[in-house]
Amino acid sequence: MLKRIITSLVACCVLFPALIFSDTIFFPICVAIVSLISLYEIFKCMGMEKKLYLSIPVYLFGIATPFLIRFKLLGTNMTYALIAFIFATIYIIYLFTLVVWSHGKLVFGEVITLFTMCVYIIAAMASIIYVRDYGTIGKYIYLLIFLGAWITDIFAYFTGFLFGKHKLIEDVSPKKTIEGSIGGIVFCAASFVIFGLVVQKVSGLEANLIFLAISGVVLSVVAQIGDLIMSVIKRHYGIKDYGIIFPGHGGMLDRFDSISAVSVGLGAICMFMTLTGITLL
Repeated sequence: MLKRIITSLVACCVLFPALIFSDTIFFPICVAIVSLISLYEIFKCMGMEKKLYLSIPVYLFGIATPFLIRFKLLGTNMTYALIAFIFATIYIIYLFTLVVWSHGKLVFGEVITLFTMCVYIIAAMASIIYVRDYGTIGKYIYLLIFLGAWITDIFAYFTGFLFGKHKLIEDVSPKKTIEGSIGGIVFCAASFVIFGLVVQKVSGLEANLIFLAISGVVLSVVAQIGDLIMSVIKRHYGIKDYGIIFPGHGGMLDRFDSISAVSVGLGAICMFMTLTGITLL
């Protein structure tokens, strides 16, 4: 427990400067590092970390994406979507070609899993930058990525510990309960409303409390699904943690499982706001 607490404090000391200087190049550098480590961990989890012909293209794209989005080097968001689609298409064709010529050394199912996870990780890291730079409200709402993941995790744990009786998905995560899941959702929605009130007070922006509450519910569910997805993969490959970068906590993917899911979810909400004109703040 002491090791976990010390690691958490050290991680916070690293994270908070990144958040404080989120409008500088320091932020995409940090996101690119997280992306690279996360991608390496998924390759290692699947026993493919030494297959550089598989990993190098993904590493390069994962590192470049945060900078491309931050500095708008490729133009509009539609351009980013097109580039991402083209890269994903080329990469999957490349992977399928390798499967065909590998003489059984590469398994089709594992290649699909690898492709899906790489796309997911890169999309999650890209979404963090996208949300941070979303108009005038980005400098506020990107904090919801971390707030949603952490509040859900903390209060799901404590609610489950105090009131949990019914297992959520026992064969995936034996300790998670339905009561804990509901607690995480309720407290996440409440925290989003409180966040909106605080931002409204300090910034003068008008918070859409109903939309914030709905977003809190949705993103809390997404956070828990993200956590469970990463647990399923660990169980499938027979590992306890994705890495050892955080003593007592595991690897980068162990710490960013919920954050990754929430960032993608909030990115989708930002796109919804663009299309409808409805806004969180």
